[in-house]
Amino acid sequence: MSILARVSAQPAAVPPPVPVGALRDRLCDAAAAVITSEGWARVTMARLADEVGVSRQTVYNEIGTKNDLAEAVVLRELDRFLAGVIRSFDENPTDLVQAIRDSARRVLKYAQKNPLLHAVVSATHGADTELLPLLTTHAESLLVAAKMVVGERLAGYQIDLPADRLDASIDMVVRLVLSHVMQPSADPATTADDIAWVAERVLG
Repeated sequence: MSILARVSAQPAAVPPPVPVGALRDRLCDAAAAVITSEGWARVTMARLADEVGVSRQTVYNEIGTKNDLAEAVVLRELDRFLAGVIRSFDENPTDLVQAIRDSARRVLKYAQKNPLLHAVVSATHGADTELLPLLTTHAESLLVAAKMVVGERLAGYQIDLPADRLDASIDMVVRLVLSHVMQPSADPATTADDIAWVAERVLG
């Protein structure tokens, strides 16, 4: 199940995305390539049909409207983003600081090589991009989903903080990582070390 789909029960969440299939993935890949190279305005269903080698009606049957396409591309990108966070924590089940370091490094490295993710995160944080009108409903879902994933993983570590302070700490770490996705100040490894240093002192 999609990670973001699990957030659909939360107040600020979005409806769960349609399950991804092979054709849907190919269409999303084609759309992402056009978005990052030429912009959202250049994406058309006819162009995607030509790129993938299917009829335009097949594209509409699989995706729906152009707005549905934007949502499918965005939610898939955010799911991949969150999957990297989960993997980092699962690989460091007894070392919380290292889990946070690896998670931040993996996310920042992924974002560094992924202009679409950078555009999505920027748009969900209020930057003026052409995708913004289509992403307003997801402005909270990224933050909510990331905090949910981190919160679930932290349950496996011994942290001597009251619940409200722990929630505030999770919020701080997540926002810090996302701010560096939007505006990097150093290479991913260096930034991840800095974030881990801050998290270690906050989480004790």
